[in-house]
Amino acid sequence: MNKIARFYKVSYKQFERDWLDSFAAEDLEIEQIYESIKLPRRATVGSAGYDFFSPIDILLKPGETIKIPTGVRVSMEEGWVLKCYPRSGLGFKYRLQLNNTVGIIDSDYYYSDNEGHIFSKLTNDSNEGRSVHIAAGEGFMQGIFVEYGITIDDDASDLRNGGFGSTNGYRRS
Repeated sequence: MNKIARFYKVSYKQFERDWLDSFAAEDLEIEQIYESIKLPRRATVGSAGYDFFSPIDILLKPGETIKIPTGVRVSMEEGWVLKCYPRSGLGFKYRLQLNNTVGIIDSDYYYSDNEGHIFSKLTNDSNEGRSVHIAAGEGFMQGIFVEYGITIDDDASDLRNGGFGSTNGYRRS
């Protein structure tokens, strides 16, 4: 196995800013949530995916959506990407989906102006009227590292200038 990455927490200041953008909360509550964040990990030796754990209890009724600041960032070698998916059981049982289908975390996202903070936007797309409950500390998303290639004539030289969704506005190096 190639060991190519490491997970870290974002700073408390970054987490607080992003948390308040998603939820109303008291300072003490945010601090407790931040302190309880568990870094992603594989459940078994044979697991491909690193489970991301919910920082809070979540209840999603059919059709509801939630944006979750995970408090996690990842440093990885160039030539690799982290692809994020809902945990298989949640997708299968409840049709829980990531709003962008697959989250793509590029290797240079770690250096963005939001510290590379990984978010997850989930929707309960149940057509069976089933609510999804995810307890704080329970896995809800999995990330899989994948090596990728580029074209022979690739000439990309721009650098990321921001966080999430910023690669369409480039800065010349």
